[in-house]
Amino acid sequence: MSLPVCFAPLQGYTDAVYRCAHASLFGGVAAFYTPFVRIEKDDFRRKDLRDIAPENNRGMTVVPQLIASQPDELCRLVDGIAACGYRRIDLNLGCPFPILAKRHKGSGILPFPDEVERLLRPLEGYGGIDFSVKMRLGWESPDVSLRLLPLLKSSPVRQITLHARVGRQQYKGEPDLDGFARFYEACHLPLVYNGDLTTVEAMRSIEQRFPRLSGLMVGRGLLARPWLAEAYAGDGAMPPDGYARVARLHDQVFTRYAGVLQGVHQLLARMATFWEYLLPDVDRRLKKRVLKARSVEEYTGAVQNLWHSLEENR
Repeated sequence: MSLPVCFAPLQGYTDAVYRCAHASLFGGVAAFYTPFVRIEKDDFRRKDLRDIAPENNRGMTVVPQLIASQPDELCRLVDGIAACGYRRIDLNLGCPFPILAKRHKGSGILPFPDEVERLLRPLEGYGGIDFSVKMRLGWESPDVSLRLLPLLKSSPVRQITLHARVGRQQYKGEPDLDGFARFYEACHLPLVYNGDLTTVEAMRSIEQRFPRLSGLMVGRGLLARPWLAEAYAGDGAMPPDGYARVARLHDQVFTRYAGVLQGVHQLLARMATFWEYLLPDVDRRLKKRVLKARSVEEYTGAVQNLWHSLEENR
């Protein structure tokens, strides 16, 4: 029996527009984690609040994520998210981006156990909210996560998602499965694996190696092949109408962005992000024409040519 699959939070990719379109067209995803909500210039970012607003996330299970380095900052974020009606909140201790890590946010806080303890302590005051943590093995050393495990066990955290890399790697190199295994053996909280799950075979391999896992979290693999979670829960194969549904996913996302973004340049730039990971095996020349388009007409024509090519070659 397959494990529950969660869609990882990816800044700039998995916003509410994308989540709604994906949830309406593809199955297999148990929950969508939002890109992190944060305090910036001493206030919530408006786009973060729009992104987690319940009216923008209908038809799916959504878990908002926050990022903070100070207890008072964390409490403001929890209060704001809870005010939207959410009772599951995820804390980001894994973001590898250096600009945030230098401020001891994301995976940048992991080498400082005293700071992690202070950050987690206020969670004890929130009854009725299920807290989880998404983290990495460490910033430089993969053993840091093991040293933090007692703090996590004694906190109100009820689930850990562990990306099997250190922060300094960002998304480069291979996941450290041995490092993950050491944490897995010592951890008796519900544990979710994250890191380079880009095929059904990779997902099943992790499932078999770590049978006590509570789930799998997939990010770039689902951006590349939106049917991946559905295939994993089924017979492992791409559905016969997979490309047709990807085309509908594109059209929904494109139409929604066209209605809210300002100008052609902004729209095409946003759609270039949509295509960054999507369908890595497609003809590079066709994809390049999509990405080089400078008008809506040129873009939609290039996209149609790409779809026709995929259907002809199935």
